[in-house]
Amino acid sequence: MVCHRKPPSQTWRTFLENHAKELVSTDFFVVPTATFRLLFVFLVLSHDRRRLLHFGVTSHPTAEWTARQLVQAFPWDSAPRYLLRDRDRIYGEPFPATAHSMGIHEVLTAPHSPWQNPYCERLIGSIRRECLDHFIVFHERGLHRTLESYFGYYEQSRTHSSLDKDAPL
Repeated sequence: MVCHRKPPSQTWRTFLENHAKELVSTDFFVVPTATFRLLFVFLVLSHDRRRLLHFGVTSHPTAEWTARQLVQAFPWDSAPRYLLRDRDRIYGEPFPATAHSMGIHEVLTAPHSPWQNPYCERLIGSIRRECLDHFIVFHERGLHRTLESYFGYYEQSRTHSSLDKDAPL
């Protein structure tokens, strides 16, 4: 066999394990209301303890709104080193510029590959199954209040298999 000069680069799984404390994920999901309007929920999730750091609800997401959510999620010098996100157009031009100015290196997933952002996708599935499937949403305030209540339960009481049956907090 031929001896390679450089060692092979690390796999995606190894990268996630090595940088879990410095890595957060962001994602959007859509919630229909009783009047058939769509509300968009933006999530920021820490990979270390699967803890939700920030969420925002809006009916009209813009790139500026999304960039503002990033600033609100990490006030002062609390920004992580890496941010994992998909290639959704909702992020626009201001989001990468804001992330760069905060010292965050963005890691983009491959197009049409939700399995590359598994923690956010699993959280969104849990939100839908355990919370939103049991409520009728009428407006932004009601959704925000419902999600705040659910996230209190999710972080303090709900057990997580990946955390050895412990809660994130």
